[in-house]
Amino acid sequence: MKTKTNSGLSLIEILIVITIFAVIGILSTRSVFLTLRGAKKSDSLVRVRENVNNALSVIERQIRNSEKVTCPSSGITLSYVSLEGTSTSFTCQSVGVDGYISSGSARLTSTDISITSCSITCSQLTSNVPPLITIAITAEDKISTSVEKGSITTETQIVGRNY
Repeated sequence: MKTKTNSGLSLIEILIVITIFAVIGILSTRSVFLTLRGAKKSDSLVRVRENVNNALSVIERQIRNSEKVTCPSSGITLSYVSLEGTSTSFTCQSVGVDGYISSGSARLTSTDISITSCSITCSQLTSNVPPLITIAITAEDKISTSVEKGSITTETQIVGRNY
């Protein structure tokens, strides 16, 4: 004859299982959020780096192909004369929260990034030696939150041509 036994889970066993699943759920959610935050910061860094590198490549191309470069006295403006004879300049505008780099009146950097630090130095030993221009820039993303905000510091040297 079969006996009927009442078997089941006690309240303690159910609470332990719920606690284990809750801890696993919290850890999984935190891991997903950290991964998403890292991806957003990476995207922000890429956006800032591409923008600054684009501006620096424009500056480098124009300076290398210029007829004459005037070494800056202020450290934020670099004047030059193009091969066509047009006099223009590159300037670090409103350095800080809304800073950007301009060429004449045209903006070289996006409105999505801010140039927080910018310096242009130039050295030319003699008139027979081409000038050596050093540009140092620190930029950050303006559209990301503080934790996900990408910031870069870069420096480049450009050797002008001697005609």
